[in-house]
Amino acid sequence: MNKTLAAMACMLLPVAATAAEWKPAAELGLVVTTGNSDTTNINGKFALHGEDEKWIHDFGALYLRGETDDETTANRFELSGRSGYKFSERSYVFGSLRYEDDDFAAFENQAIFAVGYGYFAIKSELTSLLFEIGPGWRRAELVDGTEESGVILRGLADFKHQFTESTSFFETLLVEAGSDNTFVQNDIGIAVAINKTLALKASLQARHNTDVLDGIDKTDTLTTVNLVWSPE
Repeated sequence: MNKTLAAMACMLLPVAATAAEWKPAAELGLVVTTGNSDTTNINGKFALHGEDEKWIHDFGALYLRGETDDETTANRFELSGRSGYKFSERSYVFGSLRYEDDDFAAFENQAIFAVGYGYFAIKSELTSLLFEIGPGWRRAELVDGTEESGVILRGLADFKHQFTESTSFFETLLVEAGSDNTFVQNDIGIAVAINKTLALKASLQARHNTDVLDGIDKTDTLTTVNLVWSPE
């Protein structure tokens, strides 16, 4: 699986070097309780966006861990990347990859590579609505040690709206549909700026797999309140 991830990364990284300007962003959320129950929950994200006249790039990493009374209740790591060649300010073709390793999910780990077409149905100063669609390939290791792989259809819808100078709303829907399983993830939330570089973000993530092994829930949800840093 690591070889598969490395091969896919090599496809995107040389192209990403062409971006003229990079904008990083980072998030961190932490909850600690002591007393009758000792609980620790931490989630962190890092994103890097690069764009010039012809190319657009997005790379990200996520880590989630939870413990209750010294027992691990969540442990997920995810990497993602996308590079696109722009036909105009609204349309582009892209290649994307996503890899995740989760100790408490339907799959131990999975890697997805896709290509496709992206189009901004709305792209204004306050509002954007992006759609992506294209074929891909998914390879996954199930919790029982078996593997499955096959062709998928990847679709994405990403909506953002700036209500005020300090308050914004977002919703992102990702679908990876294949014959073995269809994965759906929806992220929805709101961010409120504290100053020019810091914001508070509250979000709800729902993840659903249509085909899982017996004893595993098909749907997982994650609610977070994070501190977000991004430079001007």
